[in-house]
Amino acid sequence: MQEFHEIVENTRKIFDERTQVRDQALVQARQLTRLSAHAIRAIHRGESLEATDLLLDAHALVLNMQRDLAAYPDLYFAGYTQDAIKEFAEAELTCALIENRRLPRPEELGIEYATYVRGLAESIGELRRRCLDILRQGYSEEAERLLTTMDEIYNFLVTLDYPDAITDGLRRQTDLVRGIVERTRADLTLSLREQHLQDALQKFSEKFPGMKE
Repeated sequence: MQEFHEIVENTRKIFDERTQVRDQALVQARQLTRLSAHAIRAIHRGESLEATDLLLDAHALVLNMQRDLAAYPDLYFAGYTQDAIKEFAEAELTCALIENRRLPRPEELGIEYATYVRGLAESIGELRRRCLDILRQGYSEEAERLLTTMDEIYNFLVTLDYPDAITDGLRRQTDLVRGIVERTRADLTLSLREQHLQDALQKFSEKFPGMKE
């Protein structure tokens, strides 16, 4: 029975340690999600320096999580952990795409390719949001650039025809991306037509000023 008691004590010790590590990882995951959301909010407001600072804090938190969970790979690759890191990837990529900067590579961010690509897919929604913000002021080439970028990302995602076990459910995200891109293209087309109509009316009124009365 002495051996049994040792098993009991070791089991409790290991489970206590894992629980403590898991609880800390949950706290870090929530902090990472919050920092990533704030960074995206800042870039939409045009606060580039604020977004950069938030992303630096978020990246440091990712590195801390990786260090803390190095001995617990099952916890590191758990859904809540990778989802939080995916939010970080989305924030990094969204900021780079909106500012038309070079995209950071997965190796530079220190994250897995599957998580990186899921973050890239999520960034499409933020690019649509940016396009709509621009189109409220009228058609612009910047909105066209963003739509082109969305198209390029979608065209890349559809080539990743791998099992969900490899891509972590990317196929469903890709289907959603297609709908977002199509709606954005329709919005942009409508805005462009309205711009052309306004330009035509302006030229007409300048050519025939008496028609205003």
